[in-house]
Order: sequence, then C-alpha cells, then structure tokens
Amino acid sequence: MPMWHRAGCGCRMPPRRCAGVSLMSTDAVPGRAERRFIVLVSLLQGVALYLMHRAEAHGIWPLSLLAVRVYGYTLVLAVPAAMTLSVSCLRDRRFWQHAIGLTAVLVVPASWAAWSATGAPGLDTGEVLGPYGVSIALAVFLALPYLQCRLTHGRWCAPYADLFEHVWQNGLTLAVAGLFTGIGWLLLHLWASLFALIEITFFRELFRSDPFAYLATGTLAGLGILIGRTQQRAIRVVRQVVPAIATGLLPLIASVAVLFVLMLPFTGLDALWETRSATFILMSVIAVSLLGVNAIWQDGTLPPSYPRWLRHVIATGVLTLPVYGVIGLHALSLRIGQYGWTSERVFAVSICALLTIAAFAYAIGVLRPRGAWLALLPRINIALSLLAIGVIAALNSPLLDPHRIGAGDQLRRWQNGRTDAEHLDLHDLRYDSGRIGYRALQALQSDARVIADTALAESVQRLLERENAPDRQADPRRPRQRLTSVEALASRIVPARGSQPPEQALLRALLADSDAFGDCNFADSDCITIDRDLDGDGREEVLLCDLDMQITASCSLWARSVPGRWERAASLNWHVGDEAQRAALALRNGRIGIMPRRWPDLIIEDRVVTPSALPMLPSEDASHAE
Repeated sequence: MPMWHRAGCGCRMPPRRCAGVSLMSTDAVPGRAERRFIVLVSLLQGVALYLMHRAEAHGIWPLSLLAVRVYGYTLVLAVPAAMTLSVSCLRDRRFWQHAIGLTAVLVVPASWAAWSATGAPGLDTGEVLGPYGVSIALAVFLALPYLQCRLTHGRWCAPYADLFEHVWQNGLTLAVAGLFTGIGWLLLHLWASLFALIEITFFRELFRSDPFAYLATGTLAGLGILIGRTQQRAIRVVRQVVPAIATGLLPLIASVAVLFVLMLPFTGLDALWETRSATFILMSVIAVSLLGVNAIWQDGTLPPSYPRWLRHVIATGVLTLPVYGVIGLHALSLRIGQYGWTSERVFAVSICALLTIAAFAYAIGVLRPRGAWLALLPRINIALSLLAIGVIAALNSPLLDPHRIGAGDQLRRWQNGRTDAEHLDLHDLRYDSGRIGYRALQALQSDARVIADTALAESVQRLLERENAPDRQADPRRPRQRLTSVEALASRIVPARGSQPPEQALLRALLADSDAFGDCNFADSDCITIDRDLDGDGREEVLLCDLDMQITASCSLWARSVPGRWERAASLNWHVGDEAQRAALALRNGRIGIMPRRWPDLIIEDRVVTPSALPMLPSEDASHAE
C-alpha cells in the first residue's frame, strides 16, 4: 500500500515528485534546481539584510521607519529560512502556498511588535523586539514540521514519526549551518591575517566591509543548510550519538529528581523561597528530563534498551516532575505577589506553565501506558507543540502582551497603595515597556499622589523630557543639545530639597570642567545639587549628582578653594542595582548623612595610607566593652 494511504488520515493525493529529487525517509533530498534555489535564496537574504541596514544608517525612507524595519526583518529572516529548510520540489504549488501563507501570518505579530516598539522617543526597542524575535523564531520552528508533512503527504495530519523526523532534521540542519558559517568566517579571518603579514591589507578591509559581511554570511549559511539537507548519512550518525548519550544520562537525571523530592519533607521549602534562581533550576530539571525522554524514545518504533527495573526508575523520575512544576510556579507567584508583574515575569510564567503542563502530561503518559511504554507520547507532544504556538501568538498580541500586563500592574499597585514611590520602576515604564509603558508614565504625571510628591513628580517629568536612556548612546541623527551658558545650566541643575540654587561661580566652574560632571551639561539631563558641610570646616560644599542612574550612581564633590572659586574635590560612584529609583528619590529629597571614619588616614614618609576596616564580631565587641 502506498505511503500516503498507510498514514491513515484520509489522504487521497500522493506527493509530487521532481526530476532529480530522491525521497529518503520523510525528508526529500533536494535536486539540482532546489540546491541552487537554497543558495540563491540565502544570498538574496543577505542582500536584503544589507540593504535594510544601509537604509537605516542613511535614513532612507521608508526603511528609516522602525515599524517598516520590523516587518522587513521579520519576513526576511523567517520566510526564506523556512523555504530553504522545507523546499523539495519547486514545482509543488503547496510549497509556494506555504511561503505566501507564512508571510501573511507573520504580518499579524509583526504589526503588534511594530506598534509597541514605536510611538515614543528613546524607547529601548531591544526590550520589545528581542523577546519578539526569539519567540517568533521558536514558533516558526515548531510550525515548520507540519508544513513539511503537508508537502510530503498532502495534508496537515501526518504520522508522528514524520513530524519527529522533521524536527530532528531541521534542528541539526540549523546547527550545521551555524557551524559551517562560523568555520567559514574563521577561514576568512585567517586568509586576511596571512596576507597582512606581507602588508597586503586589501583582504582585511574587504572582509570587514558591510556589503561583504552580509553577502558572505548569507552564502555560507545557505551552503550550511545545503550540507545539512543533502548529507543525510552524517545527520543519521549524529542522531544515533545523541540518543546514546541520553540513554546513559537519563537514569541519573531521574534518580536525582526522585532523590530531591524525597528530601523535601526533611528540609522544607523555606530555603527555596530565599533564592532568586529556584524557579529556573526547577524548570531546567523538567526541561532536561523531557528532552532526555524524547531522545531515547525517538519516534516510538524501537523501545528503549533498558531493563524493566531501570525503566521503573525513569518512570518514577517522570512522575516527580509535576512536583517541580508546582513548586516553581508557586515560587514565581510569591515574587509576583510581593513585587508585582513585569514583562520578564510574564514570559517566565508562560514558560513555567508550559513546562508544568508537559510534566503533568508525561506523568499521565507513564500512569496510562496502554500497552507500549509511553504510548501516549506522540499525542502529548503534538498537543504541546500546538499549545506552545498558541501561547507565543498570544504573547505577541494584545491578549497576553507582557509589557501591557507589567505596566498595567505597576499602575494598579500604585493606585491601590501597594507600591510606594521608591519601588515604582519609572525607568522600566519610560524605556523598557514600549509604547504602553510610556503611556503609563504619562498617566502617572496627572496622578494625585504623584503630584503631591514633589520629588517623584520631578522624576516623572524629567524622564518624559528625555529622548534617550542614560545607558545608551544618543541617536546620531538627533544629537543631544549641549548647554553652553550659565543661564541654561541653571535651568537644568536644580537644588535638592533643603538646598539653595547653585551659585553663578559654581556654574561657571562646571562649564569650564564639562567632562567632570557626566551628562549634567546636556539639555535633557536630570541633575541636582545638595549643600552640606562635609568636612566640618564651617563652609558648605556642593554635591552634584546625576539622577539618570541605572546600575551605578555618580556624584561629584565641589569645594571652594578660595572665596568665589570652586574646584572639583572628589568623585563618588556606588552600585545601586535595583534600588536606582530609591536612591534617586533620596538624593532629590536631600536625604544624605555623614558618617566619620573611625580610623583616620595615616601619613608614612609623606605617603597617605588609608586603613581598610574589618567588621568585628559581636562577641569581640562585647569583650572589648568588658
């Protein structure tokens, strides 16, 4: 009976054959025309990427618009890659239907990503488009085997063995393409370095040029895909090695999983809640275990070569995986309850939920063997792949948009009084949450609690005025305006609460030493001054602090050398990490104190030596007191 009837899904049309194309297993080895097509498409892909890069750099419309580039990069990266991985016959209408259909489908999430990443100046587009690109690539990878099965069988419903074969083939082909591209570039660098030894730098300059880099990368990637598609014997060898490794490691993984669960009643869960990486580690155990099970089970045609007792050990390990999923989700829920939703936590919950569902499904598959071991695995994997595609689609739409959920939760917690001013992540709303976060920050500007808090209102206003994040370079097409007059500087550098406006002499000193005070000499800066007598000489010094802090806070200390003359006396830099907003509000409110050192500096032979104090134990302090 022909293959398309044996599959059992009511298919009536046999797969089309092309001249020079041989069908090996489920993956057709490309013929001569198809091989040329793979390399040509990859080359044109490199050309298209270069043209978009060139248009962006020179501001050529319409590719100068970020929204247009989002569409362009999505389609240029995803559609040609899917075509080169799946092409088996250029005369097959279904192949071209897939290319057109995939293009139409990808326009939908690209539209939402383009809308979210635009609409406000200075947004960190990488925070929006980075997760979008990774998730779309994963969705295309998961959907591609179904398209390939339709090319082979003429229908979407295909045997699990064929789907599994395509997943392996596509993954290994991409790995070969990446490896081949990397080796190719190493050889090109060796080529350039070799000729540079005899002072011929032409090749080095050529290989470093943008046009060559894009064209060479595209060509090398195409050749790598061609190798992966045609050298099936080598692919089979790799496919035999991976299950062999998994066969030896899976019992160990299962034993560790069981042992950990058995220890929980004796150790409790308190230690887990105190760590920030518990969920990641627990979910990694689930992912590694599921990958190991699939690696040894393959397509189910050959049972794993385990004795019965070892198979029971693996089954017991699979049965413990739901425990990992539940604990991991609970750990996430505790952090969300304490700190609220963020875009990262939305992605984390989505991944953890999928892995937990998979853990429960595999456990059910172990408990209901139906004859063969893990006989339900094909249905489980197909359902999980379709569910993952659906979740990715929801994450890249208004339905489960992580930035909408994170920004909205911040506003709700603030309005409900569950978040104070020090824990409002204004930087995340302004730069990292796309258009929705920017609108949320605008909404805060008119909030009654914000208006009542002068320092917080000033922070919100300054953030909305800025066009670039403090940790990123300004757009060269929109350079930052530098302040060059005392009057302009006085309008941007404001005194903290309880301090006086900076003197004209100090402002002139700042202009004369513009490199000494960071970004405070730009029109969109957010800097304050604090008056304090820090050295006890009866005269006030001035701390000039840049509040556009992200990871590190910085201030410069200015003192009078003679009456009417100011000089920079010291610089202060300290790590703030997640407490940037809290530190900025403290400085804006002038909340600083002075703690004199217990051990003064020593002068030894005209050299100043600063002691490094060590913390003293309470018992030692008590003994000294006695």
